[in-house]
Amino acid sequence: MKKLFSEVPHIEGDRIILKRITEDDAASLRELTQSEAVYRYLPTFLFEKKYDSIEYVIDHLYDECFRESIILGIYLKASGGKETFCGIAEMYGFRDEIHKISVGYRILERFWGQGIASEALELMISYLYNETDIEIITASTMPENRASARVLEKNGFELVVHASPEDWGYEEPLPTDKWIR
Repeated sequence: MKKLFSEVPHIEGDRIILKRITEDDAASLRELTQSEAVYRYLPTFLFEKKYDSIEYVIDHLYDECFRESIILGIYLKASGGKETFCGIAEMYGFRDEIHKISVGYRILERFWGQGIASEALELMISYLYNETDIEIITASTMPENRASARVLEKNGFELVVHASPEDWGYEEPLPTDKWIR
């Protein structure tokens, strides 16, 4: 079993790959972080939004950020070995003493509705349960984010708390749904 944070995972499925984000992904990552539609249901303090420079973010994803979360690019495979960046997958909130981690994902709008978030989550779950000592996986969503709730439900998550106030970096705590698998 690998210890979480001992390496940057490379997780490959039939259609997508979760792997290290590189400077080649700067334009697509910038597009993602500038999308109001993508971030309307997310906390304000996410690492990729912490700095103005996307290049700085990419340069520090696997040192400064890696102590608290693992952020991987989600890439759609294409013929000829070409891969297309379509979003990010995140494992965060690590609690070693209880073998727990939280997961999240953010998908570029042009890739919505193609099952990419579901596949990325499925790959994260498989990796966490089969290759690490993680026993509990959690996720959080805003109640209005029904698309993300469906992704979680498809992947075996159960809603355990509905609309509990939580600090997501806005002026007031927001109602948040808590999920567990």
